[in-house]
Amino acid sequence: MLHLHSLMKEQIRESATELFLNLGFKAVTMDDIAQQMAISKKTIYSHYSNKTALVEDSVAHLFQGICCGIDHILEYEKNPIEELYDIKKYVIQHLKGEKSSPIQQLHKYYPQVHAQLLKRQFEYMQDCMLKNINRGIKDGLFRDNLDIEFVSRIYFIGMTGIKDQNLFPTDKFPSAELHEQYLEYHLRGIVTPKGRSVLNQIIHSNQE
Repeated sequence: MLHLHSLMKEQIRESATELFLNLGFKAVTMDDIAQQMAISKKTIYSHYSNKTALVEDSVAHLFQGICCGIDHILEYEKNPIEELYDIKKYVIQHLKGEKSSPIQQLHKYYPQVHAQLLKRQFEYMQDCMLKNINRGIKDGLFRDNLDIEFVSRIYFIGMTGIKDQNLFPTDKFPSAELHEQYLEYHLRGIVTPKGRSVLNQIIHSNQE
């Protein structure tokens, strides 16, 4: 019975996450989720006391899933420039390109959940970036005079900043291209001539 209970909770979370990503955290109602799953709202409330609890669980689960995917990419230990491109590609696919900017809605309507997510994102990304930059320096791809703590933090600020639709409206800056531009901007500031050559090869092969 307990297994069935947790299975249903999992299914509710999966359906809700899918809807949240496609339509936004504010736009989706408990009725929408119930309708999508052909279950009663009462069933949802037996697992989640309110919508905020469901949003919180969905966001935590989504973040965990993305971290697992990134961890898997890191295991390959590709060169640090290629690694960042693989991570960018994976995140864009996983978040459906953020076409309706669910993060914006999360920030506006669920600020505590958003703040919690940002904190976890920063801790995880900081660890990834420090390792990435250190490996890049060791491999002669990134300059050895970098202030690593500064670069990793400024990268995080940029990655979160480009999600602000007031600054980067999607009609002018489609999400995938924007992430591509930002990553190139970041890398061009830290590469050595050897790194620039690797970067140019990746950009060239991406354009083919």
